[in-house]
Order: sequence, then structure tokens, then C-alpha cells
Amino acid sequence: MMMLTGYMEKLPVYLRKEELAAPRKAAAGSGCSVAEVVRDAIRKAVLKPEAVGPVAIWDGEPMRPSTDQDSVHDVV
Repeated sequence: MMMLTGYMEKLPVYLRKEELAAPRKAAAGSGCSVAEVVRDAIRKAVLKPEAVGPVAIWDGEPMRPSTDQDSVHDVV
């Protein structure tokens, strides 16, 4: 659960039942509020913070399983 810091504004948002069902389900499963789920979704989808730390450099399908990673360098 994230602690609220700084100034926040209240924003009334109207959602259809099915649109509200998803954040309610996510909130129930994570133990946080629907508001926090919505704020987190906005941060991820709209604000898109830059990645920090190690990031993946491959976004394709794996060519072999991870268990074979050492065998790739074996000399036969």
C-alpha cells in the first residue's frame, strides 16, 4: 500500500459497471483501495515513468529454454 504524500485533487469519474468491476477486483485481490489501483494504472499507462535498473533487451520469442543457457557456450 502506498502512503499518500503531497497535494491531491478529487476528480469525479463516471464508469460503466464493467469498467469499474476490473479495478474493484484488482483492489480486492491486492488489499489496497480502488483509488490506489486507479492512480497506479494512470501512472503506468499515462505517465509511463522511465525504466530504472536492469531492463530486458530481448522482446521476441525465446529460441531455447533458459535451462540451456550454459550449453550455448559449450565447446563440442
